[in-house]
Amino acid sequence: MIETDPTAGEPSHPLHRPTPLEILLDDAPCLVVNKPSRLLIQGHPGISDTMVLRVKAYLREKYQKTGNVYLGVPHRLDRAVSGVLLFSRNSKGATRLAQQFEHRQVEKVYWAIIPEEPDPPEGRLVHVIEKVPDRAMARAAEAGAKGAKEAILDYRLLGRVSSGWLLELRPRTGRYHQIRIQLSLRGWPIIGDGDYGSEIPFGVGIPWESADLRDNRDGPIALHGRRLTFLHPVRYEPVSATAPVPSYWPAETESFAQMDCGSR
Repeated sequence: MIETDPTAGEPSHPLHRPTPLEILLDDAPCLVVNKPSRLLIQGHPGISDTMVLRVKAYLREKYQKTGNVYLGVPHRLDRAVSGVLLFSRNSKGATRLAQQFEHRQVEKVYWAIIPEEPDPPEGRLVHVIEKVPDRAMARAAEAGAKGAKEAILDYRLLGRVSSGWLLELRPRTGRYHQIRIQLSLRGWPIIGDGDYGSEIPFGVGIPWESADLRDNRDGPIALHGRRLTFLHPVRYEPVSATAPVPSYWPAETESFAQMDCGSR
């Protein structure tokens, strides 16, 4: 297995390394980056900064490409979520990677901070949820209702941090806003996630370019795509990429990052 983790073996603080584009893996056709919070993956006309635009600029510069640059997007993260994000540099790779996500062959690990200690400290959450029509939100639904889908999420308490309790999360289904709505339904809204019931802001004091954090709906949330494991679409060997958490996460997260590196 190929493993990539920018925190491994570094004497400097691995969590505090903000960059315009942090490359975790560039192994054709796979390109894995560490997505910042509050940045759209793809935008509408007129939006001048997205992950796709940043990655295409990187590819043009590194590989001296001209004209239109192909970039497949088999994987997505919500705008408010940071962490590991997978792209493909050609269409065949994008198709093969998308099939892995569709068939639940990709192992996704997230970290989240919630305001209270979970009881029990480890378990599985099962809900029936649906996307809210015409809104970028999900909600609980009745089993069998049109559009309703089962959502399964495994969680494990990692420990206490200054702003709450750090969870490791492994979604077993790929539903819309699954982690956010399931933790909210359990009574553990993710810190900073005002759309799903949190009244606690996250990342306060960070000089975001144009954010208005007063209503707790435009800032970052304490949800991070920590690790992604998939099969390389050409060599068919396991590849694992790990993303350091952003600098505004609690400093104590560093100790859990070190344990996480040592446990694999």
